[in-house]
Amino acid sequence: MNFQQLRSIRETARCGFNLTEVANVLFTSQPGVSRQIRELEEELGVDIFERNGKRLTGLTDPGRGILTIIDRLLLEAENLQRASQEYAGQEIGTLAVATTHTQARYMLPEVVQAFRAEFPKVRIALQQSSPEHIAEWVLSGKADIGIATEGLSQFEDLVSFPCYRWHHAIVVPQGHALLSHAPVTLEALAKYPLITYDLGFTGRGHIDDAFKSADIAPDIVLTAMDSDVIQQYVSLGLGVGIVASMAVQHNGSHGLAVIDGSHLFAQNVTRLAVRRGAYLRQYTYSFIQQFAPELTRADIDRALKPAA
Repeated sequence: MNFQQLRSIRETARCGFNLTEVANVLFTSQPGVSRQIRELEEELGVDIFERNGKRLTGLTDPGRGILTIIDRLLLEAENLQRASQEYAGQEIGTLAVATTHTQARYMLPEVVQAFRAEFPKVRIALQQSSPEHIAEWVLSGKADIGIATEGLSQFEDLVSFPCYRWHHAIVVPQGHALLSHAPVTLEALAKYPLITYDLGFTGRGHIDDAFKSADIAPDIVLTAMDSDVIQQYVSLGLGVGIVASMAVQHNGSHGLAVIDGSHLFAQNVTRLAVRRGAYLRQYTYSFIQQFAPELTRADIDRALKPAA
């Protein structure tokens, strides 16, 4: 039994049993992956995967139990490596942070600046994607920390901490008719074409829920991941924008008028997530506490303990 065999099993389950994709992830060949799986199954004396001919189609009942153990073994191996790096060079390494564009653009610059001042020899790798991919990257070990508004609390093997709350704002060209409404209603808002975030990004679910609860069908004509892009198209007269409040608080409003939307849409919570049971290096604790100062190391350690 070796770690390459264990990694082949884990990645096969993660990649939907597509051995070509597994080979790409592990930088090896498809026959090599097949051989690693077959050798471990022979050593253990059980079939880990169900098969249809030569094609893998799922996990067997024993395979599901074995995969849980493999995940734990590989996590502890990664923890051992991190612990050795911690003692060999406490202020040297790479911190991988997976986050959305909104967090990276508006909320992280000051945190990164303060972190770099404290740990100048630590490289920061910012990875931007959707909340779903952010969770996958943290679970797989590709990222040490995930930061997003939606989705991170839904994964059992992630520990997520609420960091701060925010609401949506409405942006319109100067002189727009909505500026005469006090306060703006969903009915008034729905009279105009709307520009906001892609599904799954930056509290979009709360926007959709508000209109659905009011039995109103909004005309969302354009979506984007980037608040700046949304505001740019609003400035071109293509519609009314709904953006995160920090996008106008931290970066101005592109000359647009801003209307408070906190009474229309539910409050959003930005969360920071790490993998349950992971070993965190000292600089990782520091980054977390820079982003969420109310968290103590004891709070983080208590939450990180593997589920019984």
